Amino acid sequence: MNRAFVFCNDIDTDALAPGQYMGGGIEVLAQHCLEAVDPDFASSVKPGDVIVAGKNFGMGSSREQAAQALKHLGVAGIVARSFAGIFQRNAINLGLPVFVGGDQIGGIEAGDDVELDVRNSRLTTLSGTIELEPLPDFLIEMIADGGLVPHLEKRFARERMNRGEQQ
Repeated sequence: MNRAFVFCNDIDTDALAPGQYMGGGIEVLAQHCLEAVDPDFASSVKPGDVIVAGKNFGMGSSREQAAQALKHLGVAGIVARSFAGIFQRNAINLGLPVFVGGDQIGGIEAGDDVELDVRNSRLTTLSGTIELEPLPDFLIEMIADGGLVPHLEKRFARERMNRGEQQ
């Protein structure tokens, strides 16, 4: 199992990708991810850990570096009560799973053991399994491929191969 990092409502993109570090590249930016909310987040999050949050996660600007910093740190996914639309789409495009969870996620505390099952839209905790709002199959496939660009590259390569076989 992995750990849950729990955050409140209205976590904005400025907290996820602080503007003063935008010029330093994703490595520098990721080191400062969420430091305004949890100064130890970037140094303590491990690959596979899951963010659990309140409403309106990712509100604010449209900077895709907000989702990119989380992915760079190895976050397995985010489960929130709701997401800002642009953040949600940026995350999916980058291959970072985002799921809407119901009232049951309110019982998860920071440091709890959790496991995110992306394919089946479930979050497992020591006290049980929480069903999340499922993503459509085509988005699950895109996330599994690593995001929009790798997904399209894979699709175009397959189409080129199929055309070559027919000629």
